[in-house]
Amino acid sequence: MTVLLYGLEVCLLNKSDYSSLDFAINRFFMKLFKTNNISLRQLFFRCELPSAILQRHYETFCSNISDRQL
Repeated sequence: MTVLLYGLEVCLLNKSDYSSLDFAINRFFMKLFKTNNISLRQLFFRCELPSAILQRHYETFCSNISDRQL
Protein backbone atom coordinates (compact mmCIF):
# COMPACT_ATOMS: atom_id res chain seq x y z
CA MET A 1 0.00 0.00 0.00
CA THR A 2 2.92 2.32 0.66
CA VAL A 3 4.11 2.16 -2.95
CA LEU A 4 0.60 2.85 -4.22
CA LEU A 5 0.22 5.91 -2.01
CA TYR A 6 3.68 7.18 -2.94
CA GLY A 7 2.75 7.07 -6.61
CA LEU A 8 -0.63 8.69 -6.02
CA GLU A 9 0.87 11.71 -4.28
CA VAL A 10 1.76 13.22 -7.64
CA CYS A 11 -1.63 12.57 -9.25
CA LEU A 12 -4.57 14.91 -9.25
CA LEU A 13 -7.44 12.96 -7.73
CA ASN A 14 -11.05 13.97 -7.43
CA LYS A 15 -13.53 12.98 -4.73
CA SER A 16 -14.70 9.85 -6.54
CA ASP A 17 -11.09 8.64 -6.88
CA TYR A 18 -10.60 8.98 -3.14
CA SER A 19 -13.87 7.14 -2.52
CA SER A 20 -12.77 4.31 -4.82
CA LEU A 21 -9.49 3.89 -2.94
CA ASP A 22 -11.27 3.89 0.41
CA PHE A 23 -13.82 1.38 -0.87
CA ALA A 24 -11.09 -1.00 -2.00
CA ILE A 25 -9.38 -0.93 1.40
CA ASN A 26 -12.68 -1.34 3.25
CA ARG A 27 -13.69 -4.31 1.09
CA PHE A 28 -10.28 -5.92 1.58
CA PHE A 29 -10.68 -5.84 5.36
CA MET A 30 -14.32 -6.92 5.14
CA LYS A 31 -13.35 -10.01 3.17
CA LEU A 32 -10.26 -10.69 5.28
CA PHE A 33 -12.20 -10.74 8.55
CA LYS A 34 -15.55 -11.81 7.09
CA THR A 35 -17.31 -8.96 8.85
CA ASN A 36 -18.90 -5.63 8.01
CA ASN A 37 -17.32 -3.96 11.03
CA ILE A 38 -14.93 -1.44 9.52
CA SER A 39 -13.67 -0.31 12.93
CA LEU A 40 -11.62 -3.53 13.18
CA ARG A 41 -9.22 -2.03 10.67
CA GLN A 42 -8.57 0.93 12.94
CA LEU A 43 -8.62 -1.12 16.15
CA PHE A 44 -6.19 -3.87 15.21
CA PHE A 45 -4.04 -2.40 12.45
CA ARG A 46 -4.25 1.37 12.97
CA CYS A 47 -4.65 1.54 9.22
CA GLU A 48 -5.95 4.86 7.96
CA LEU A 49 -7.95 5.24 4.79
CA PRO A 50 -5.95 6.27 1.72
CA SER A 51 -7.93 9.50 1.42
CA ALA A 52 -6.86 10.58 4.92
CA ILE A 53 -3.22 9.68 4.31
CA LEU A 54 -3.07 11.46 0.97
CA GLN A 55 -4.79 14.54 2.40
CA ARG A 56 -2.26 14.71 5.25
CA HIS A 57 0.66 14.34 2.84
CA TYR A 58 -0.79 17.08 0.61
CA GLU A 59 -1.17 19.46 3.57
CA THR A 60 2.40 18.75 4.69
CA PHE A 61 3.67 19.39 1.17
CA CYS A 62 1.79 22.69 0.95
CA SER A 63 3.07 23.87 4.32
CA ASN A 64 6.65 23.00 3.33
CA ILE A 65 6.29 24.95 0.10
CA SER A 66 4.83 28.00 1.87
CA ASP A 67 7.62 27.91 4.46
CA ARG A 68 10.27 27.94 1.74
CA GLN A 69 8.71 30.92 -0.02
CA LEU A 70 8.83 33.07 3.13
